[in-house]
Amino acid sequence: MIKLVNDTIDQSDIDHLIEWLQQYPKLTKGPVTLELEALWSQWLGVKHSIFCNSGSSANLLMLWALVESNRIPKHATIVVPSVAWATDLAPVIQLGMKPLLCDINLNDLSVCLEHLETLFQSEKPDALLLVSVLGLVPDMSAIVALCERYNVILLEDTCESMGSQFNQKKLGSFGLMSSFSTYFGHHISTIEGGFVSTNDSELYEILKAIRSHGWDRDASPDTQTELRKKWEISEFDALYTFYYSGFNLRSTDLQATIGIRQIQKLDAICQKRNQNFLLYDQHFSNIQPIIPKRGFISNFAYPIIHKEKTRIVQ
Repeated sequence: MIKLVNDTIDQSDIDHLIEWLQQYPKLTKGPVTLELEALWSQWLGVKHSIFCNSGSSANLLMLWALVESNRIPKHATIVVPSVAWATDLAPVIQLGMKPLLCDINLNDLSVCLEHLETLFQSEKPDALLLVSVLGLVPDMSAIVALCERYNVILLEDTCESMGSQFNQKKLGSFGLMSSFSTYFGHHISTIEGGFVSTNDSELYEILKAIRSHGWDRDASPDTQTELRKKWEISEFDALYTFYYSGFNLRSTDLQATIGIRQIQKLDAICQKRNQNFLLYDQHFSNIQPIIPKRGFISNFAYPIIHKEKTRIVQ
């Protein structure tokens, strides 16, 4: 059997986790989660990140944060690529929004730029949830330019492309927000987990709130003061006051403890995945797709498009 990935959580990581558990620490979301979020933001090159329980939850949080911040209406129109994960499309439907499927191109498997512009012109969507498929690098200059021209918010699902770069800038740092997955089969693992990253401080405060029911317990002191003053909430009542329609999508300090050590390995993992990609690409040079070399590809898996699929697999 050819595995998608070798275990990134090794014996030393398990031993470290056991040592941490023997200190009888707080297991739910706490200070270790904050440390992990800071390390992740630093690695990605953004201001803010929140750690949640999956990349799928990260997509849900991104869309709902836009509603709660009044950036898009509740019944917004969202463009989703026709090749995506189920939970790129599902939260659009679950939140009562209108999905528009955009065709893909057969080189980097992301959105077809011509069809994307047609949708922008004719449907006037509110946001694009861009998916960078299998670690491949979309034409980010063209996509960003189209979003700016037609006033469409760019969100990035980067769950399969951790470490991939366009013009030496990491995917996940181009859009207003981006999502990542740390599921067991991905580049790094916290067993289950995900991130939302952003440079927008208002969205960051809303993301922290809606990840945890909608309360202000994780808010900055300035945000707490502002919310409590606006709604005339006492310090006593604030513990159980909910300012937003939120969820419970938190992860735990146990997962964060694993994640901190995973980030320490991440650059080496991305380099190895790039080497594997280049090796595959060398040997599969005469078949589709002809993958453009427009950046560093931290490959998730190597795609082959062929009409004799069944025979090739056999």
